[in-house]
Amino acid sequence: MMTARRPVGRAPEMWAGVECTVNRVGDSYFDQLEFSGHSVRIGDLTRLADLGVRTIRYPVLWERVVNEANHYDWSWSDQRLSRLRELGITPIVGLLHHGSGPRHTNLLDPQFPEKFREFAVAVARRYPWVEHYTPINEPLTTARFSCLYGHWYPHKRNPKEFATALLNQCRAVVIAMKAIREVNSSARLIQTEDLGKIFSTQTLAYQADFENERRWLTFDLLCGQVKPKTSMWEHFIWLGIEEKQLRYFLANPLPPDVLGINYYITSERFLDERLTRYPLETHGGNNRHYYADVEAVRVCSQGVSGTKSILKETWERYRLPLAITEAHLGCSREEQLRWFDEVWSSAAQAWEAGVDVRAVTAWSAFGSFNWNNLLTSDEGSYEEGLFDLRAPAPRPTALSQMVRALATGSDFHHPALDSLGWWHRLDRFTYPPVTPRASLVATSLRHPAVHSSGNRSLLLTGGTGTLGQAFAIICEKRGIDYNLISRADLDIADPAAVANAIDFYKPWGIVNAAGYVRVDDAERETEKCRSDNVDGPFNLAYECARRNLPLVTFSSDLVFNGLKRSPYVESDPTSPLNVYGQSKAEAETLVLEAYADALVIRTSCFFGPWDQFCFPYAVLKMLAAGCVVRAANDQFISPTYVPDLVNATLDLLMDGETGMWHLANPGSLTWEEFALEIAQRSGFANHFVNGVPSGVLGLPAVRPAYSALASERAHIMPTLEQALDRYFHDTKREYATRNLISSKR
Repeated sequence: MMTARRPVGRAPEMWAGVECTVNRVGDSYFDQLEFSGHSVRIGDLTRLADLGVRTIRYPVLWERVVNEANHYDWSWSDQRLSRLRELGITPIVGLLHHGSGPRHTNLLDPQFPEKFREFAVAVARRYPWVEHYTPINEPLTTARFSCLYGHWYPHKRNPKEFATALLNQCRAVVIAMKAIREVNSSARLIQTEDLGKIFSTQTLAYQADFENERRWLTFDLLCGQVKPKTSMWEHFIWLGIEEKQLRYFLANPLPPDVLGINYYITSERFLDERLTRYPLETHGGNNRHYYADVEAVRVCSQGVSGTKSILKETWERYRLPLAITEAHLGCSREEQLRWFDEVWSSAAQAWEAGVDVRAVTAWSAFGSFNWNNLLTSDEGSYEEGLFDLRAPAPRPTALSQMVRALATGSDFHHPALDSLGWWHRLDRFTYPPVTPRASLVATSLRHPAVHSSGNRSLLLTGGTGTLGQAFAIICEKRGIDYNLISRADLDIADPAAVANAIDFYKPWGIVNAAGYVRVDDAERETEKCRSDNVDGPFNLAYECARRNLPLVTFSSDLVFNGLKRSPYVESDPTSPLNVYGQSKAEAETLVLEAYADALVIRTSCFFGPWDQFCFPYAVLKMLAAGCVVRAANDQFISPTYVPDLVNATLDLLMDGETGMWHLANPGSLTWEEFALEIAQRSGFANHFVNGVPSGVLGLPAVRPAYSALASERAHIMPTLEQALDRYFHDTKREYATRNLISSKR
């Protein structure tokens, strides 16, 4: 099993960071601290302290302190910085994070640097003990997004205005730090930038060379390295920038005390003039060529440069102390672990090779919102970080466990680290693989190969069933090694067979997707149902408890009697109406009594793109045959999309969650309404669906009139509407040859 290890010696340290962007789009300000709720949760600082983190990138932002009347409100930052001092945490104070300032200024305002300096001085005087500053986060990136691509205010798409915005920000950093040091001579500059790298075809080598030189501009300007006759100097002059603006930085060099590198897998890009290979939204160009701009990892056969290579390049260029100041991946939990492990290991290896790497920053501690649309609108999209905010209180994830271990000088063990991250696997390719021009290929970093023969795997039962098959498919996609076994391989109702199977497979965890699922047949096959649904899970729980082995098993909404008229939560008492529900309720009790650390998932009627026995598939098949669908109009359910269920379950398993959890796509509707939704989305007329009382259907097992599920522990499942959107998209892809979804009638 692979292990994330601390290097021997001083470096790197573990820092943390709170995503705190306040960006402006039109007249609206989008505030990540408000989106995340960190603005009202001072207890978050204690959560970070409990991880062993002793340095944190933290905001005292211009837009949040200064209002439209140019009045200062220090109440929030007073309270937060005071609490950080009490906790013994050193803040790296950020003053502007992807913003353009309060409404009385913007990045193109000639007075922007002086106005920013005034705010910086006020901060320094208010908190004279603060010694670490990032006055402006990522000036180059902010200038590109605001004045070259037009995403953020002031929404320009002009190279000269981009250059002006960049120079204004860098000048603001210089004069702000000089002013801060007049208050506190010990103040240190930790300057951050995203050092994304560009790959290209040979045809576009000139554009890649230009962008690969441009990416250094923030650091080059501050270090006084943009000099006459250099390519960037000539470029600025060609754009119409006055020479005196450039000479200012030669006369006032301000080399950062630490160069902060914000590195994301999507920061590395590939440029290709062969437009037909790529979707229209990737197309762009310059005055010379039209080309697609795509994520390099999705097309470059050799992969991307990687953290170690970026650190080495930066060190050789500047010979200044370095830190990874942002390391985040919005992905499944094990991929987040793999990404942070790779960044951490690369930083440690670079330090051991002589590169002065001071720290790696776990970013973002509480996740981030709407970066999928580059913060241009509030869609409510959320990516978890060290904590998951979709619970009543921030819920620690596996990533927080990793950070705590590394921050406190321990190694971190997790079976997920046995396997490569998706960015190293062959299934990463979205486009036809391309070998970039040789000059960039040479810098690519290959992650050390992991021998799969030594990997511990997840043991999945229920190999012939819908749920077991779904776990196998999604584990494959997520790079989780597994063994999928069926009843022929293991009868979980046999205690000795369970013990022998665990000894043979030596899994790191078990997901029990086996069980008796025929609700109506259970009324006459009582013993068979109980054997599969009660004895089997209990045997697994008993053996897993003996071995301290993670276990997941599944229960059902049919453990409830339906008398409630709001969604059932985990703490609601069970009172099943049928044999199947009774077996599930009994299993819940016995499993958790035998093994309190088991993870028991209650879910509802599920459907998925690989399942030909689920309700939507049956409805589509009947509609395609011209049959009328009869569905109960007096039973409310929470249909659950299997891929969502499996992904959420795996994340909870990775996080080490235990006890009872409800996982269902939020929303309740009757079987009739479910059928109508399917008919409408697939283009069939509503009159092909006939709602009837459940008693008319003559089903042997009594169902509850209401069995919708919700969770009091966390809301981690996408909405039912989102699930149905993806079901029809995925079903069309999976069953394209079956013609089940016809054109509109």
